[in-house]
Amino acid sequence: MKTTLFALSALLIGTCGALAEEPAKTMDSSAGKIYTDANGMALYTFDKDEAGKSNCYDKCATNWPPFMAAADAKAEGEWTIVDRTDGSKMWAYEGKPLYLYIDDKKSGDVTGEGKGGVWHLAKAE
Repeated sequence: MKTTLFALSALLIGTCGALAEEPAKTMDSSAGKIYTDANGMALYTFDKDEAGKSNCYDKCATNWPPFMAAADAKAEGEWTIVDRTDGSKMWAYEGKPLYLYIDDKKSGDVTGEGKGGVWHLAKAE
């Protein structure tokens, strides 16, 4: 009986630990409530992406680094994983791949909003 209870307890603890938390945080910014990475850096979407597919590589990805996901990250709800052509993974929200912006220097910066008419803050509504 003790062995069964111990095994059940271990299973429950392991299951609780497996529940994923959202990969991004929310922050109130000068542009409203937005999604950020763990360091408070704003996340952006790119109009030239397709649902579940990134079209930002090479120089684009240098200026707009993908919001990377761990190799073992799991999609949950509106948060999905996009496979990049190099085999790495990045996060997407509602099917839209997410990026950081190289010219945002500190938490709360939103300097990439509207760049080129194709970059937009990931709004947390």
